Amino acid sequence: MLIEKIKKVAQPLCQAENFELVHVEVVKSTRENIVRLFVDKPGGITLDDCVYLSRQLGDLIDVQIDDMPSYRLEVSSPGPNRPLNNKEDFHRFKGERVKIETSDLIENRRKFTGILEVINNDSVVIAVDGRSIEISDHLICKARLAGQ
Repeated sequence: MLIEKIKKVAQPLCQAENFELVHVEVVKSTRENIVRLFVDKPGGITLDDCVYLSRQLGDLIDVQIDDMPSYRLEVSSPGPNRPLNNKEDFHRFKGERVKIETSDLIENRRKFTGILEVINNDSVVIAVDGRSIEISDHLICKARLAGQ
């Protein structure tokens, strides 16, 4: 899969430069693919960081991925709606406002927005409208910061 190949090339570069690779997506279009990388670092990402990573990563992709179709590379900050991809992300953003979508209904809902209160081994608890709701990890299909 193309995204996995890009991650395999991008991850070592990001680690070496002290960036966190947050998310990779490929949007197919008729002319060329758009490869989007969302990166972060303590204190946030600057435009110069994005330009630097874009130049470095573009060269690495061109050299290391033989069957790469024509593409345009975009490197940016994950922004205020940053995805939460793993337990470390949940721990890092405890106390923040989050949006979580579930695969099954919980209390007749699939979408929740609230404050991330507790991170357990196999679930998270968010405060929604003054109530605490526990959501099992295996039911979470999408989670992100809710922004300001």
